[in-house]
Amino acid sequence: MTVTKKFDLNIEKVLEDWEIYHAIREIIANALDEQIITNTKDIKISHDSRSSWYIRDFGRGLRYNHLTQNENEEKLKNPHLIGKFGVGLKDALATFNRRGVDIFIKSAHGDITLDKTQKYGFEDIETLHAYLHPPSDPEFVGTEFVLRGCSEEDIERAKELFLKFTREKVLESTQFGEVLEKKDYAANIYINGVKLAEEENFLFSYNITSLTSTIKKALNRERTNVGRTAYSERVKSILLDCKNHTIANILVDNLRGFEEGTISDELRWADVYAHAIRILSSREKTVFFTANDLKERPDMYSKARDGGYSVITVPEKIREKIKDLSDLKGESILDLDKFKEEWNSSFEFRFVDSGNLDLNEKEVFSYTDKLFKIIGGRPPNVNDVRISETMLMNNATFREAEGLWQPSSGQIIIKRSKLRNVSEYAGVLIHEAAHALGFTSDVSVEFEEELTRLLGIIASRILLS
Repeated sequence: MTVTKKFDLNIEKVLEDWEIYHAIREIIANALDEQIITNTKDIKISHDSRSSWYIRDFGRGLRYNHLTQNENEEKLKNPHLIGKFGVGLKDALATFNRRGVDIFIKSAHGDITLDKTQKYGFEDIETLHAYLHPPSDPEFVGTEFVLRGCSEEDIERAKELFLKFTREKVLESTQFGEVLEKKDYAANIYINGVKLAEEENFLFSYNITSLTSTIKKALNRERTNVGRTAYSERVKSILLDCKNHTIANILVDNLRGFEEGTISDELRWADVYAHAIRILSSREKTVFFTANDLKERPDMYSKARDGGYSVITVPEKIREKIKDLSDLKGESILDLDKFKEEWNSSFEFRFVDSGNLDLNEKEVFSYTDKLFKIIGGRPPNVNDVRISETMLMNNATFREAEGLWQPSSGQIIIKRSKLRNVSEYAGVLIHEAAHALGFTSDVSVEFEEELTRLLGIIASRILLS
């Protein structure tokens, strides 16, 4: 093969820890970059019966000046590419040479082989040179790298570093990057489709397509040892830009491990889990209860489920943070307090006519006037006493109230279940009468004083009768 020129790559030893697959990664990365720049068809990776591997793009063809180490303005201006400085290709060629892999580069601009030879003017130093040959096929489209001496395992390990070949499922795309379904025990972090790091405690894998200045500074020629601090803010931005129901469900479901310390690292970012709750609340009717809420107020849980709400259990810390949040539609996120308010605002009494009470209930209800007489007569502002199957929530206990005084209608309303016996009914009736007489609310000094006054009247009448 005729050699027309020798091009000194100025390489002795670099990146001693690079394996063959690291070098193959750089060849694939350059081919993919060229595919994107030229908008040509997919790159091709194949092999023949002689165990030679071929990596080919269908772009403009490699020229010898591409072997120089220099900032590539074309790549610097394109935010979707990885290669920037022409370092990766030279490092790959040096690695192939050191690891005993023969390489042949073919394009319409010429064929290239590699060998070590004396450095011009310094006969005591040998460096790696590219041998430039006339093109064996002047009509050849693109660039083809032919590798002899690498294994299928080397090729597959290199391909595993590219999202294009791992084909991880994209769950949602945002302006900052993509959320990917985590396939194995560790999540993968990609930059423009090239694997940069692994995260064992992430819920998702990510492909960052909009690079921050921090990421750009952290990217190095090894493409390794890039810490989380470089990309965490961009991962957070991706999640906060998500509106996908599936992602929100996975995040919120993971919240259940918060108190046990088993949540994923994404959920340790307060604004991420708050955003997940906002998404879920905007997509479906949801109420967020704590474990303590469920234990102490199971009736509210039942009311929420009966009302078609999804009930999500969250830690106390999270509940406190969502109190002032609104969902993506601008509506309030419901915790126990707000759900009670909403339930009460839409509440309707189911009144029971006295004629539809059973015999025992009628007998208990018949003591109404006698009970009023004991405390000095029916309060003048009480127009009626009514029985209801349903009741509003009690402000203090979040359970259905046993009785209610409504000043606007002048009605005392008592829950039907209180008609089981005279003692229960009398206690509720006198309690509500105290509200009517004193115009007071529960858990107030005024109410306690009024109730104490009525108890004194009742006790004295019993003792003096």
